[in-house]
Amino acid sequence: MSEPPRRPVGDSSPTRSSSQAHRARVELPEWMRNPEPPRRTLGRRLSGFVDGVPALRAARHRLWRWRDRSRFSERHPVVSAIVSFFVVLVVATCLVVGTWYLFYMITQRML
Repeated sequence: MSEPPRRPVGDSSPTRSSSQAHRARVELPEWMRNPEPPRRTLGRRLSGFVDGVPALRAARHRLWRWRDRSRFSERHPVVSAIVSFFVVLVVATCLVVGTWYLFYMITQRML
């Protein structure tokens, strides 16, 4: 490995890395320096209304907390996978048996 260049012992001048080097001033266009205010769309007006009513604001924050909660399937993935397997097994069995029953009824001309 190569070592960084060494300064002479008596040299006390600070060294600048490339990230600290002086950069030329950049002239930004007018639309970036003074952007237009956001448009008052229906969604922004409704959001402002909800924020203005304390009960609605509290309900919105409760909804956000509820959405960000840790779900059972995230806390117990193995248990939820096993339960899901058996639920799907029961539903699929009911659908197959129901189809066979309907086919039997059609062939016996009971429907």
